Amino acid sequence: MKNIFVVGAIIRSNGKLLCAQRSQSMTLSELWEFPGGKIEAGETHQEALKREIKEELELDIQVSDQLFEKACYTYDFGRVHLSTYLCTLIEGTPSLYEHQAIKWLRSKELMSLKWAPADIPIVEKLMKEQV
Repeated sequence: MKNIFVVGAIIRSNGKLLCAQRSQSMTLSELWEFPGGKIEAGETHQEALKREIKEELELDIQVSDQLFEKACYTYDFGRVHLSTYLCTLIEGTPSLYEHQAIKWLRSKELMSLKWAPADIPIVEKLMKEQV
């Protein structure tokens, strides 16, 4: 089983969280996720998140030094190890390069979306803690 290590950004702005819908051409198409991606050699989690969010959404973010939550989920293509961090939007308006839609939701509204399985424990913790 292939292990895939990824980071996800829980981007906050004006009391809402950025949720991204995967495009039809992606694995897990049309499911919702916290945007992010794979960590490149030599990168910290924070560096990887800043790079990925800039590439995917054209946003500048500040990433917390503290891990918010880790989750693992086994898909047919491998075991995803997701580390998520609370982030603050510094500037930018989201561009859709890899995703087909973006929504800004309050934590209590998150379960209105159909989430990728690896993101569900993160959603549950965000709702429980009312982030």
